[in-house]
Amino acid sequence: MDLTKYKVHKKTQFLASEYERLEKQEAEARAAAGEDRTLLSLAEEELKEIAEQKEGLLKQMELIIAEEEAEDAFPNEIILEVRAGAGGEEASLFAWQLLDMYRKFAERHGWTTSTVSESKSDLGGYKEAVVAIRGKGVYAGLRFETGVHRVQRVPATEKSGRIHTSTASVVILPIRKKHKIEINPADLEMEFSRSGGAGGQNVNKVETAVRLVHKPTGIDARCTSERSQAQNREKALMILTAKLEVLHEEEEAKKYASSRKEQIGTGDRSEKIRTYNLLQDRVTDHRIKESWHNVAVILDGHIEEILEALALHSRG
Repeated sequence: MDLTKYKVHKKTQFLASEYERLEKQEAEARAAAGEDRTLLSLAEEELKEIAEQKEGLLKQMELIIAEEEAEDAFPNEIILEVRAGAGGEEASLFAWQLLDMYRKFAERHGWTTSTVSESKSDLGGYKEAVVAIRGKGVYAGLRFETGVHRVQRVPATEKSGRIHTSTASVVILPIRKKHKIEINPADLEMEFSRSGGAGGQNVNKVETAVRLVHKPTGIDARCTSERSQAQNREKALMILTAKLEVLHEEEEAKKYASSRKEQIGTGDRSEKIRTYNLLQDRVTDHRIKESWHNVAVILDGHIEEILEALALHSRG
């Protein structure tokens, strides 16, 4: 029995050593019995017990590995980024509304959310917001939300009653325990600044906010939520790593573009995926060409039906 993968894995190392101990015990029992049928008969019960223990250990190790592989494919932590697109202040307000929708959805599922960084507009909307969400099934549930979301409505500030179309982009980044890429420290550029908003005098006086730039790609990550520069740097690096891994996955996916045209969830952040039409009280997901009514309820975080339809379509 080749136990190599179990011996190098921290969670199965002890179980693998126990399996080896049983193998040794098994070999000793057979050797002691030799060719003597009487002794072999006496050893049968012990050998049977050892075999059962070995089988139990093997199943336990396989389960641990399988659970970890499943969590690596669908991790229980994500970074959700929302950015205002076309539409000025109205787009920023829509970005705020989208993030509020995801926060309420997360709360109802018992997931925890924490702000990583944010940039607000004059009217209280979001130019950009980055939030960490943790909880069982979070990536499996929200993985198809990456893309451009569009809203069509008459803004409260619009006196002539004209319909405005605004957009906001959403990016879902899975945070995996096992990294597929390694970042060369020489490829990183680090910037420090003061964290904005509430947080006490220390936040305003010390440059705790960190922005990391990956020079070869120009991709950046910013964190302002932690109290120390070191903590913000660590979280920014985690987000940057996730962004580069997603970029790598997108590049790999393009190699098989022809076979993926009918699929959803390709991770294309420039793709217009959904329209929220308030005048017609309808939400339409353009990838699966399905619509739902009661926009107010959907924007209040009740997006289960949409997510289930997307998951079902991806399996089909």
